[in-house]
Amino acid sequence: MNIYFEKCHQRGFGTFPLKAGELKAAIETALEVGYRAFDTAQMYGNEADTGEALLESGVARNELCITSKVHPDNYAEAQFLPSVEKSLKALKIDQLDVLLLHWPPVGGDVAPSLRLLEKAHAAGMARNIGVSNYTARMMREAQAISDVPLVTNQVEFHPLLDQRALLAAATETGIPLSSYASVARGEVFKHAVFGEIGATYGKSAAQVALRWILQKGVPLNTMSTKPANIRANFEIMDFTLSSIDMDRIDSMTHTGYRIITPGMLPWVPEWD
Repeated sequence: MNIYFEKCHQRGFGTFPLKAGELKAAIETALEVGYRAFDTAQMYGNEADTGEALLESGVARNELCITSKVHPDNYAEAQFLPSVEKSLKALKIDQLDVLLLHWPPVGGDVAPSLRLLEKAHAAGMARNIGVSNYTARMMREAQAISDVPLVTNQVEFHPLLDQRALLAAATETGIPLSSYASVARGEVFKHAVFGEIGATYGKSAAQVALRWILQKGVPLNTMSTKPANIRANFEIMDFTLSSIDMDRIDSMTHTGYRIITPGMLPWVPEWD
């Protein structure tokens, strides 16, 4: 079974933009709550803090799913594998559970960086590999290029953004999606429908938004520094949204709210 769809890893804890003591405290709470999947990246500058917190926790390594991502500045052949070695050293582990390409390369030719990702896998640096922020076209190209199955395309996915094109590409290519910015960095709370639906289940607006994502078949990453929110974001497996409520939330995707827009970063593609 795809690692992103194993029950205990449907809910991951994202670490951006946390660092130092704030990050360590959040990870400690997340572990106490039950999180075992943790997401970091070279770009976040917090791999060392993440690794230290996980090591000091005493939780067995084989219980954890640790994901990191290669910075696009390291896509050159001379830099790629050394950058992953540096990530492993910072995280204090011998192998990543999942290694992703953080962004498509500038210019859009995905083949060279995918080949380097496969080299990292062949070298035993990562048990699984995948991509992030790929368009549907890029997903199709990646599926055709990669000889190693890609376990995910991690993308912005929340109820205020229509990602049907990517969901269709996931079905077509066999590359599952996973979600970041799962509550649109708080934007969902500006829309009353989530709280209204939540009231009927005894759940919060955030829990409704997260449950909608899971029922779309998309594992998710959430981040908070508040213990109550860290717990609430995890406790979303004890209810199921009705088809009527799913449809109500589906209608919110036409809001078209997107956090990461073209031009914001050099690597942001023209989205579907």
